[in-house]
Amino acid sequence: MDLVLVGVGGFFGAIARRVLDLAISERVEGAFPFGTLIINLTGSFLLGLLFAWAIERDVLSADLRGPLMIGFLGAYTTFSTFMLESWRLIEDGAWQLAAVNLVGSVVLGLIAVLGGLALGRLLP
Repeated sequence: MDLVLVGVGGFFGAIARRVLDLAISERVEGAFPFGTLIINLTGSFLLGLLFAWAIERDVLSADLRGPLMIGFLGAYTTFSTFMLESWRLIEDGAWQLAAVNLVGSVVLGLIAVLGGLALGRLLP
């Protein structure tokens, strides 16, 4: 049953990823993959928050950890897309945009995880 719930979480995470990426793409033009960046940052923040609640504070039930942290956020975040988009920017000669995407996603992603952890540790 645990695998089914992780799969259901993944189903909804993939849908959330697609909906958010489309919404961002409709509003922002250009070569830079803002949708993937925002999805990775929000996913990093949420994973940090849920980790703090689940592991450090034991607030999130063990039954919800897999479906939310592995299923939903695993499907929601977009590391493979992030890598492909970065490579395509390099292939297109947009080295600066690729560097901003790679460094920005890693640095801001770490900051997002720390922010999620901090919030998760502060909330009751």
